[in-house]
Amino acid sequence: MFEYKSFYLWLFQVLGLLGLLAFFLWLGLRPKSPTYTIVEFSVPRSNSSNATSLVDQGSQDGAVLFNLEIDNPNQDSGIYHEDIFMTFYYGQDTVGQKTVPSFYQGKDETRQIVDRIDGNGQVWKTLLAAIRNATAEMKVGLVTSIRYRTLGHKSKHHQMNLQGLIKIGSDGKILGKKKKVKLTHASKKRKLRATRF
Repeated sequence: MFEYKSFYLWLFQVLGLLGLLAFFLWLGLRPKSPTYTIVEFSVPRSNSSNATSLVDQGSQDGAVLFNLEIDNPNQDSGIYHEDIFMTFYYGQDTVGQKTVPSFYQGKDETRQIVDRIDGNGQVWKTLLAAIRNATAEMKVGLVTSIRYRTLGHKSKHHQMNLQGLIKIGSDGKILGKKKKVKLTHASKKRKLRATRF
């Protein structure tokens, strides 16, 4: 009878150790979410010889330049990004939209996406007036789906619904000391409209 108890005790210890090992392997290999950060954002200057900005001209339409930085913090996992849908808002109105085509991002890699949105003429004039007064705040919404590739295996799809608030100074650029805007998960109360176009 003593041998049966010691056998079951030994079996329990082995199973416990295997369970702990599996748990720590899972923690070590579980991928982290990528970070999305607007590192540059501006209303560009016109090409005219007096080099005044579109803000100063009160232009009816124009473009906004942005630089989106996507960082994959995982040293063991690459990331497949589906199309990234970005929408820029002023108040509740859509200023412009952009679709970034799908791509693969390698392990521990940072990708820069430099692009522009063409402003909606109906919203643009109001936005430019707010920029001139240094009171403009734009919201950016980002919607995508990602899959991790770890040890040759692709994970299920993970939905990303992110948002950020961009405060714009009278020079048409990001206002404040911190010139970057990290996009965070949209709260249920303040979820932006996720429009796929």
